[in-house]
Amino acid sequence: MGIGYWRKSTSDAIFGVDRIRAFLADIRLQTVIVADEKTSTVGLGQNGYFTVDKSSPQALPVLGILPGLYPEWLGDRSFQETHNLRFAYVGGAMARGIASAELVIALARIGCLGFFGSAGISLAGLQKEINTIKSGVAPDRSWGMNLIHTPNEPSLEFSIIDLYIKNEVRRIEAAAFMSLSPALVYFAFKGLRLSDDGRIIRRHFVFAKISRPEVAFHFLSPVPHNILDQLVREGRLTALEAQLAQNLPLAEDITVESDSGGHTDNRPLGPLFSAIMELRNRLSKQYGFITLPRLGAAGGLGTPNAVAAAYAMGAAYVCIGSVHQSCLESGLSVKAKKMLESAGIADCASTACADMFEQGVKVQVLRKGTMMPQRGNYLYKLYTSYPSLDALPAADVQRLEKELFRAPLANIWTDTKAFFTRTEPSQVVRAETDSKHKMALIFRWYIGKSSQWPIAGTEGRELDYQIWCGPALGAFNQWVKGTFLESIENRTIAAVALNLLEGAAITTRTQQLRTFGVDVPAAGFDYKPEILELTYD
Repeated sequence: MGIGYWRKSTSDAIFGVDRIRAFLADIRLQTVIVADEKTSTVGLGQNGYFTVDKSSPQALPVLGILPGLYPEWLGDRSFQETHNLRFAYVGGAMARGIASAELVIALARIGCLGFFGSAGISLAGLQKEINTIKSGVAPDRSWGMNLIHTPNEPSLEFSIIDLYIKNEVRRIEAAAFMSLSPALVYFAFKGLRLSDDGRIIRRHFVFAKISRPEVAFHFLSPVPHNILDQLVREGRLTALEAQLAQNLPLAEDITVESDSGGHTDNRPLGPLFSAIMELRNRLSKQYGFITLPRLGAAGGLGTPNAVAAAYAMGAAYVCIGSVHQSCLESGLSVKAKKMLESAGIADCASTACADMFEQGVKVQVLRKGTMMPQRGNYLYKLYTSYPSLDALPAADVQRLEKELFRAPLANIWTDTKAFFTRTEPSQVVRAETDSKHKMALIFRWYIGKSSQWPIAGTEGRELDYQIWCGPALGAFNQWVKGTFLESIENRTIAAVALNLLEGAAITTRTQQLRTFGVDVPAAGFDYKPEILELTYD
């Protein structure tokens, strides 16, 4: 029985739930799994030594040896090596700078990867944020920017990508893409080269955030030749870069996004991750990819148990979003963060979104303390029920002008028209002849503004705050209740990330012991936040 024997020294072997609970406090110690043949129970060895002599006094059979476990070992080691990270932990981009430069810098400093929330920020604003990040992050640390798909403005995508390449941004998180765009392909393959031993080396890395297998297909397959040929003709890619690109998927890292805040399909992580993994495996075999694209997990990850479960499913990394919004470094106002502080897992709702309003796309937002979800859905109901503003019942017009817009609709149109004249004139041209589209643009005014008010902390608009979040935040609040992280004043990115990782490692160790038949206590799955310090060797 066993792989050898362990002899007791000054201390007995550890048997029993109560004694094992204390042992779980330090997962960084080597753990010896021993058996008591007399009682047929399994325990842990401490303060002893190995022997091959079965007859040795107090010798117990060894069932297994577990080396010390560190949070750095969770996830896929190739992910950390590729991106030069200490932890397989990513801070997802949250639009309008909610995933702020300060948040990205704080993650980089502890060896995690953060993406700045670029959506809704001008090119000049992005340049300023890039400068801030570069000045705050050491050259050997990794960070990235977001690229949200703008199908109606392909030139904008190219402008953003050109800005990123000029500033040597090496990593982008691609969000809201239903298919590949030339600008995204350009970024992914610009700078491809062959190493001395014939390997294809990437200069840029795309993290594709997806929530559907049919979308993942585009990122896990070779890019269509017509897109590559177009980029070569335009002088954006060289012939060699396009040739090398034919042997690669667009993205090496796919973030599988389940029930998250903001844009979401509300899919449960288990089935979604499994489906994307099967697709990844099949396509990689079909196309002969030497290295399989890595899969990360996002959505619903607000506690150590959830993070550990994601790693156990095979996630190369975890991506955290909603929870980070309540941290000190996020771009939300203090007032909005206080609203997040007490949210529960059921305090979220789906409502109409601004960028894809006419398509009926929904976003998941905070419901507690705000009426924005109901009001956003009310606007969409009016849009689908009436052909124009003129057709709206007088009672609805009165409610819109009094409660939502707080101004005559004519004034809102003047403001909306001025905005689109500056940013996308074609929308104004269409609205002048399409009364239903004009109504949509005016309704989008409210939904767009409602996402800006919580960032600015606008007084008097609290009931209209559109705060993107998912149930992960409620689970996080429940986990930290009664600890120093209960208050947002203590929620630094470092404290949150390190505690999620530490707890996930303890949960993982507890589960490992279970597989050996150790009677582990339930407390092994109930890690509570502690004040942790991190130093680099």
